[in-house]
Amino acid sequence: MLKTCLENVRAGCPLVHSITNYVTVNDCANVLLAAGASPIMSDDAGEVEEITALCRATVLNIGTLNERTIQSMLLAGQKANALAHPVVLDPVGAGASALRTSTCRLLLREIKFNVIRGNISEIKALALGSGSTQGVDAALADQITDANLAEAVAYIRAFSRQTGAIIAVSGAIDVVSDADRSYIIKNGHPAMSKITGSGCMLSALVAAYLAANPANPLEAAAAAFVLMGLAGEKAAAVSAGTGSFRTNLLDAVSTITAEDLKAGAKIVEF
Repeated sequence: MLKTCLENVRAGCPLVHSITNYVTVNDCANVLLAAGASPIMSDDAGEVEEITALCRATVLNIGTLNERTIQSMLLAGQKANALAHPVVLDPVGAGASALRTSTCRLLLREIKFNVIRGNISEIKALALGSGSTQGVDAALADQITDANLAEAVAYIRAFSRQTGAIIAVSGAIDVVSDADRSYIIKNGHPAMSKITGSGCMLSALVAAYLAANPANPLEAAAAAFVLMGLAGEKAAAVSAGTGSFRTNLLDAVSTITAEDLKAGAKIVEF
């Protein structure tokens, strides 16, 4: 299934609309191109519905949230819902401020999300209405480990059941889960946390993979996680520092083959 998911993205070149944060917008556009998809970045309320209608998937990322883009996110998300296009929420820093948390609650009320992708602290903030988020990094106490994996999966499945969305949690151990089935992924490298945008790029990839693999959304989201993690491993092996790592990460996304993905995947169904 991993091989098929990657091949479908490269064959179909899905157009993805991103309302994302200005820190990582260029990274998100470039990683979509590297993966074989195509990006559009538009966040003005006057055109987001038209742009969404042209695309096959939409990403809403609250990383640099402001009142203007909140309305644009609502319009774009609702248009995507009306067209039955997949929508991904990236709740960057949820729990760090009242605005971020309340906006996520608003978006969850007004838009049906296919995938919610964040770190475990952000997911807990959405589920509980508050959290221990420290900036945009998962609080240490919230890290998923082998010791607490079963508990974390149960929590994530419960939130999936509550929202109707696939919950995709990134960290040292990734969990991609719906209400009944979960994939545990251990691809990745610590260098990925040393650059801005690795999580935002992952959310963009998830949207592209959903668009190209509509019959298998859980496997598609998991495949995007494996691709990003494996690209991080390959980039770290040839990088001198964070600058070259960022470039090499994009190179790896663009050059990993379907056979590489299948061979390098560290994924199990839980």
